[in-house]
Amino acid sequence: MSKPEIPSVPGVLSSKQCLQTAESIAGTQLASGAIPWSVGGHTDPWDHVESAMALTACGLLDPAVAAYRWSAETQRPDGSWPSRFQDDRVDSDDTDTNFCAYLATGVWHHLRYTDDLAFAAEMWPTVRAAVDFVVGLQHETGAIPWATGPGGPVSEALVTGCASMYHSIRCAVALGRRLDIDCPAWESAADRLGDALRRWPELFTPKDRYSMDWYYPVLGGVLRGAAGHRRIAARWDEFVVGEIGIRCVADRPWVTGAETCELVLALESLGDHARARALFGNMQHLREADGSYWTGLVFADGKRWPEERTTWTAAAMVLAADALSRTTPANGVFRDLAADPLPVS
Repeated sequence: MSKPEIPSVPGVLSSKQCLQTAESIAGTQLASGAIPWSVGGHTDPWDHVESAMALTACGLLDPAVAAYRWSAETQRPDGSWPSRFQDDRVDSDDTDTNFCAYLATGVWHHLRYTDDLAFAAEMWPTVRAAVDFVVGLQHETGAIPWATGPGGPVSEALVTGCASMYHSIRCAVALGRRLDIDCPAWESAADRLGDALRRWPELFTPKDRYSMDWYYPVLGGVLRGAAGHRRIAARWDEFVVGEIGIRCVADRPWVTGAETCELVLALESLGDHARARALFGNMQHLREADGSYWTGLVFADGKRWPEERTTWTAAAMVLAADALSRTTPANGVFRDLAADPLPVS
């Protein structure tokens, strides 16, 4: 295939700079294919997939494929993954359900970019096992617990994780359809999960200090149109800080790049292009000369915190650049599904 152009946002980020960021992610990748948070840092299955998506979006397909094959090789027989690895060794046996589901988003994104049905078919058993694992934990209410371990599933379901899983399950359904595989049980699970998020907030443990709980129902496609705009408007002034990005936590003087870029993606799904582009420009103060990105800034004292440049922050930036610029065939991986939801039962 001929590779699409590399994303750029005129006046903010060039294609060369975007590629440099993807190369900084690839430079962190281990020989096994795992992509840790930072050099010497740990790997978790969700951020690993986010980073793989950024590699794909910049045409770095070999390291992206290596990353997805690492996911396939490290999946446990029940379809799950440990929540944390360190230097390719399991560092935490507990399982985060959202971490497991997110592989479907990554493989669907890769297929949209490459149209490589053979690789999608190769990854399908891994995606199928992961989504079956997650859906198998769904409560009668429609909510999905955020974690499980030796003692079984936790009692709590979280808005952020469930909104992300809603999107991932729908990506899995879309992937199946491209492979001529119908997944009605997954469609039903997504319907019930979306319904729970929209109608019964009491099912979810409040985490409303965190900006992700604010915008993730929009990013995941749970809320669209007027409902999505109302959601964003309700807490905009609480989380958006001047011209430097958005807070991670409402009561802390700390802006973070990944959350800012995820809000960019959420705004894009609502058609709010002007504010999305402005926020994208605002977070560029976190960029380093080598194309990597600092996680965040404590604006009360102007210090980087934590003192690490994270692959997942860089990855969120690349995905936001693609969504804003409509560059690659995969640029609408969040926007398109949000605009064309599965029917609500």
